[in-house]
Amino acid sequence: MPDLPASRRLRTGRYGELNRIYLLTTNTAERKPIFQDFALGRLVVEQFRCAQVERRAKSLAWVIMPDHFHWLIELQQGSLIELMQKTKSLSARAVNMSTGHRGSLWQPGYHDRALRREEDLVKLAR
Repeated sequence: MPDLPASRRLRTGRYGELNRIYLLTTNTAERKPIFQDFALGRLVVEQFRCAQVERRAKSLAWVIMPDHFHWLIELQQGSLIELMQKTKSLSARAVNMSTGHRGSLWQPGYHDRALRREEDLVKLAR
């Protein structure tokens, strides 16, 4: 087996299950506090809304922090990887157009946690 970076090894053999609820988290590149600017955070939220309109994911709750976001979703279509790639790509494009910057907005990868019980959902959404 090839030596993979730890984050890729964690994903080996994992898949997103449709209609399952996940907490997704990702950080900005170099943990820069880009979203201290409220308007830039709204550009990320717009991508959450697009995912819902396109029925890729149902957004249950989210919070945009200065250097990362938490997004509670029910996966409706496709995979978690596809959902996060599209969300991160389109939000980076929107933020970069708004600020005039170029380059990466997000760190590579993301963290996902599948919720097992309804009580977990209530705790996380608060």
